[in-house]
Amino acid sequence: MVPLLLVLLLALVLFGAGFALKALWWIAVIVLVLWLLGFVLRTADSGGRKGRWYRW
Repeated sequence: MVPLLLVLLLALVLFGAGFALKALWWIAVIVLVLWLLGFVLRTADSGGRKGRWYRW
């Protein structure tokens, strides 16, 4: 009975980790797209130079 519970627990942990990693990949892709859009669509300041769109 204990080996069966361990196998089921391992399957549950691996399924949860796989889902979390897939979700993190999607979040990383969305952040990358937003960063690239911000880089391309940044506005020009009064001197005609492209300004920084980020805070740091």
